[in-house]
Amino acid sequence: MTATTAQASQTLPGHDTRFDRRLAEIIDFATEVFAEKGYEGASMRDLSRLSGTSLAGLYYYFESKEKLLYFIQTHTFNTIVDRLRERLAAESDPTKRLRIFVHNHVEYATSREKAMKVLSHEDDVLKDAYGAELATVKREYYRICVGLVDDFIRSQNPNATTRARTPTRTAVMALFGTMNWLYTWYNPRIDPGAGDLAEQISELFLQGLRGGGIKTSKRTLRPGKRHAKTPRQGTQSGSTQNDRPERA
Repeated sequence: MTATTAQASQTLPGHDTRFDRRLAEIIDFATEVFAEKGYEGASMRDLSRLSGTSLAGLYYYFESKEKLLYFIQTHTFNTIVDRLRERLAAESDPTKRLRIFVHNHVEYATSREKAMKVLSHEDDVLKDAYGAELATVKREYYRICVGLVDDFIRSQNPNATTRARTPTRTAVMALFGTMNWLYTWYNPRIDPGAGDLAEQISELFLQGLRGGGIKTSKRTLRPGKRHAKTPRQGTQSGSTQNDRPERA
């Protein structure tokens, strides 16, 4: 990391200086280019044309396209996590805290759709130290959500066994799947605003968690072993719906 890039990493969040403001502008332009053309399809020349900055000027701020992607992704994640922590600090109720998590994510996702697109589409591009740093932030965000979901489930039924409850990982990944892809369908002209949308998603998610456990098959086939089907009266092959495993 060069001195200029190191300075950028320390000053980006505040946007207090001329350097910071120009840095933020370049990152916004880069986000637009990456969202439109993809990381592999975009070039520093594309960014130069869009931003009106010379190539030399761009390289003053960033050594490479990879550094730009690194800043876009880390800045996006850190912004979401920092805002979340600040909002959670003022609330202790498990239900409200989970709603805060959804509202915080949806609010950002609907206001920064291109950043979320870059975050989702270029998820595995960064490697080595940059990839490791981004992975650390992602794990932190995931663990926050896991903790909130577990706290909510315990608050609803403190005596429920782990087996009787919806698996936390399934619930968390389903929630992220819902929120991370909003940019593919959200239309502010016909869909509700961020607050109402977040409330709808929250309620659907919470109702699912309140529903209890996941229904599973009562009969489990051992790996590598198949049960023979028994022909039933009135059929030729016995392959009827009644041959399917019963559901709880």
